[in-house]
Amino acid sequence: MAAPASSPSGTGPVVVQPLKRRHCAECRGGPLPLLVVEDGTPRCLDCADLGHLVFLPRGDTALTRRSREESALSAVVVRFNRRRGRYERQGVLVEEAALARAEQRCLADAEARRRRRVRDARRRAAEDLRFTDAFATEIRRLFPGCPADRAQAIAAHASVRGSGRVGRSAAGRALTEGAVTSAVVASVRHLDTPYDQLLMSGVPRHEARRRIAAMVQTVLRGWRAEGVGREAG
Repeated sequence: MAAPASSPSGTGPVVVQPLKRRHCAECRGGPLPLLVVEDGTPRCLDCADLGHLVFLPRGDTALTRRSREESALSAVVVRFNRRRGRYERQGVLVEEAALARAEQRCLADAEARRRRRVRDARRRAAEDLRFTDAFATEIRRLFPGCPADRAQAIAAHASVRGSGRVGRSAAGRALTEGAVTSAVVASVRHLDTPYDQLLMSGVPRHEARRRIAAMVQTVLRGWRAEGVGREAG
């Protein structure tokens, strides 16, 4: 079975959460909830000398970091995501005593970390608001006829942090004309054409886009032309 050769952090062993039923090649125990791949064959944690470690799921960054700092031996736990075609981190294995020490450290400064998270959240919210306003301004520059509230809505949708939308791409953050136009086109496609209805009726995406392409361009030309008309006047 294929498995990552090293942990995502580049240090320590890797433990796999298998998608299929696997048994240890050494002791024949199983099926295994966690295993280590050695020389292409699965081994249980006991046979891999990791049986004394405890599992800490991902989610608490501070606790994970401190547990690994406290633990002489640790391992990253991964599982293969078939849809994305890659291994993804699920948590870590650490010594039980190390986890206890890390928990005590986290409890000791929990309030300070909470206040820092609040400050960071406020800072990110302010940054997001400024970026959304800048994105909307660029939309209005490229498409002067686009209503101000519509430009703001397009910018807010495209620039949601962590969404993976065009506004959060490198080109989007740079406010390139291509990225801004892509966000506008997407909005027009969904709100000003029967594109969504075509998809719901079973029309393939590429065919649906072909059918509504002229409508999209008509709206974009109208939004561009209004600014040209004002300049000419």
